[in-house]
Amino acid sequence: MNTNIVIIAIVAVLIVWIISIYNRLVSLRNRYKNSYAQIDVQLKRRYDLIPNLVETAKSYMEHEKDTLDAVIQARNQASSAGNVAADNPGDSDAMTSLIGAESVLTGTMGRLFALAESYPDLKANQNMMQLTEELSSTENKVAFSRQAYNDAVMTYNTACETFPSMLFSTRLGFEQASLFEIEDAEERANPQVSFT
Repeated sequence: MNTNIVIIAIVAVLIVWIISIYNRLVSLRNRYKNSYAQIDVQLKRRYDLIPNLVETAKSYMEHEKDTLDAVIQARNQASSAGNVAADNPGDSDAMTSLIGAESVLTGTMGRLFALAESYPDLKANQNMMQLTEELSSTENKVAFSRQAYNDAVMTYNTACETFPSMLFSTRLGFEQASLFEIEDAEERANPQVSFT
């Protein structure tokens, strides 16, 4: 009789232990998904600002239609990649696609701002100055959100890889999440948005 009670107690402790591991992994996964949602909010804000910026620049930069079109196309691709990544922020393919699209967008925005330097009236335009200030602020918020996301992913991945969680994480459906990191040093820099 005592052996049965001991066996039942051991089984109960094991079940509670596995449940606590599962609940911790769920909590950490939800934390990194929420962190990605914060990036997504800032990226959407950025994507919404870009068409206004291009429209403001259009009247001044009549001969730069190709650059303006490239910015809008890059913005649309980044937005589309962001929507895919938002569905599953831990997916490495989705994150790689988003990082690539963001890199292209950063490059085209850099070209736009470099060309805008040649147009003094555009640099002095109040609407353009306000939009660039908002875009700069948004870029900072994106950077902070990326850091929070990467911290949450690191905590989640560490929990999946450490003992005893590693015994159950893959069996319970917890896959490694991908960091939101930019590989090329040039792409790490924020686009230059200052006209001063």
